[in-house]
Amino acid sequence: MKVKTPSTQPTVDSQELNTGRRKLIKTLGAATTLSLIDPMVRMGAWAAGSDAPEKPEVKVSFIALTDCASVVMASHLGLDKKYGVKIVPTKEASWAAIRDKLINGENDLSHILYGLVYGLQMGIGGQQKDMSVLMTLNHNGQAITLSKDLFKKGVTDGASLKAQIDKEKREYTFAQTFPTGTHAMWLYYWLANYGIHPMKDAKIITVPPPQMVANMRSGNMDGYCVGEPWNARAIIDDIGFTVTTSQQIWQDHPEKVLGVTAEFAKKYPNTCRAVMAAILEAGKYIDASQANKHETAQIISPASFVNADVNVIQDRVMGHYNNGIGKTWEDTHPMKFYEEGLVNYPFLSDGMWFMTQHKRWGLLKDHPDYLGVAKKVNNIALYKEAADLTKTPVPKSDMRSSKLMDGVVWNGSNPAAYADSFKIKA
Repeated sequence: MKVKTPSTQPTVDSQELNTGRRKLIKTLGAATTLSLIDPMVRMGAWAAGSDAPEKPEVKVSFIALTDCASVVMASHLGLDKKYGVKIVPTKEASWAAIRDKLINGENDLSHILYGLVYGLQMGIGGQQKDMSVLMTLNHNGQAITLSKDLFKKGVTDGASLKAQIDKEKREYTFAQTFPTGTHAMWLYYWLANYGIHPMKDAKIITVPPPQMVANMRSGNMDGYCVGEPWNARAIIDDIGFTVTTSQQIWQDHPEKVLGVTAEFAKKYPNTCRAVMAAILEAGKYIDASQANKHETAQIISPASFVNADVNVIQDRVMGHYNNGIGKTWEDTHPMKFYEEGLVNYPFLSDGMWFMTQHKRWGLLKDHPDYLGVAKKVNNIALYKEAADLTKTPVPKSDMRSSKLMDGVVWNGSNPAAYADSFKIKA
């Protein structure tokens, strides 16, 4: 009798095989379908995929300034949910608080001064911490306010301020919002342009943005540089006037950025990308129409955000300017949040500029590796991913060229020579 030997091949149940085939076909079909869907529509699928935000909820800190608008609106409009993340806007009282809570991890990301981020990277203005600039939040929209007392003495511009300082010898006090920040740099640049040395001819103090108006009202300062709406508010309260806007110092200058620690960006890249995408869409929405700007002013006006009247906020966002001493104009370069992505791109030359000014004013003792530091801090690769998700145009170059108020061109080509070229410096 012939004995059958058992087969060495495992047997497969036909029902199990059919089930497996159906699963494979279903998976392939879903993948094919998903690949045909617009990336912006596909964001809802992130939650189940490898691109899902690692942190589904993040605290994004901000200061009570108009330029926090895109962070607030990203949350208000629900654009964050579209990308699988929840933004919790978290109000802080000062830039020092913003710095400390970002570094210690109490807050995740922040609306923050461009120069503050670079100061931390270089170990000035706080303990050294490797940082990451994810994107620029806005251009323009800051100003320098001088007291009405100075106006009564004939001061209307930089030249007459210089004449007054030379004529009446006393201590002149000017405020900025953080020693390495944007407002300090705009103030110093403007004063120096008129021959006023900010460290030798004046006393410089640091005051949180929302406290500027109260300090001027009490006579603690002759002038200050801050973001809106605290320049417009001084005019309404009849205690100060706008002597210059920041866009008159540098047209379309970089201002606030979305900042994180380098550690956070590395650990939570998907979360960062999702937040950036939501804010990009919010900035685009704000810039789209005057009606959207009015709506934005209404949303950010309550005490939980900026704590200022809607009209105080919206006029300058819309470009309606009044300097408080008789001049009104429609500004062609008001605060911008998007402008086809030109606002948001983290140009290397922008980051380098702040380091040149830190060196100019003695905050940095030696010339750093300007380009090398900027490449380390400005997270262009991650930004481009967020731009791709939102179909935001990306510039061809990581550098840009600008002419400042004194006619000097900044393009990042020779930062050390640029920093050393100024007649008035530390």
